[in-house]
Amino acid sequence: MPVRVGLVGAGRRAHGIHAPSLARSPDVDFVGIWGRSPRMVEELAAKYGVTAFDRFEDLLASCDAVDFAVPPTVQAEFAEAAAWRHKPILVEAPIAGDLAGAERLAAAVTAGGVVSALALTWRYAAAVRQFLTAEVPRTHPQGGTGKLMSSAFADGSTAAPWRKERGVLLMLGPHLIDMLDAALGPVADVRAHGDPQGWVGLQLEHAGGRFSDVSLSGTVEVEHDRADIEIFGPGGTAAIDCVGAVGPETFETMFSEFAACVTEGRPHELDIDRGLHLQRVVEAAETDLLRREPSALGGGR
Repeated sequence: MPVRVGLVGAGRRAHGIHAPSLARSPDVDFVGIWGRSPRMVEELAAKYGVTAFDRFEDLLASCDAVDFAVPPTVQAEFAEAAAWRHKPILVEAPIAGDLAGAERLAAAVTAGGVVSALALTWRYAAAVRQFLTAEVPRTHPQGGTGKLMSSAFADGSTAAPWRKERGVLLMLGPHLIDMLDAALGPVADVRAHGDPQGWVGLQLEHAGGRFSDVSLSGTVEVEHDRADIEIFGPGGTAAIDCVGAVGPETFETMFSEFAACVTEGRPHELDIDRGLHLQRVVEAAETDLLRREPSALGGGR
């Protein structure tokens, strides 16, 4: 029996990814939408023939699980409320606007025994899974690099103001960090430099003595975003463009797996604890950036 899923949010990602994927999924009964903009909610609900809910509480009462496509601060607030109502949740990364919000959300999910999953989109792509399970082990990995080039925050971009304000590290960093963490082991320490509004560099130390370097920019004038991961070791190298690996089937896999976890009452590999771990790494990186003070030459600590 399909899982009844309600959508929170009616913005760009709801229009472009979440709503159409929910509508296509054979494992989901897309019941309706709630958001803070009634006009946008009504327009999106009409497009898919689902209910436009006037109140968040009414959406919760009408669904088995909730999918979120809203800013991180809003997501943390309403996902926490859903968790306390024992509703399984599918949330975006980052899971909250700050670490305190992420910890409250994770605590609510744990206390409620709620199924959770993260929309770490790349990880649901077949090519990415092949890369992590077959190509990376072949290298006997010792280290790696991650490079993300995006025009998401470039001059003239149509990104939401809140995305530009929070910058590349919080908004895009969790996805790249997650990939290197999955390939090389849990991130145990991070050093950061750069400008959150422009380019950020990270040095990640992974458990077991492996290391990786990350380069993130959301202001590059590129025709297509790229997210290049390369892992290397005595067995050679393995590389992938994570953005290029994603297609419509990726989102179908994401919602299918979420529905299966809800139906079976089992955890997903990419759950809220994963999101909390990534938020802690990002918070540590942001703290390191703030700690750095310009020298007489305009750089250094």
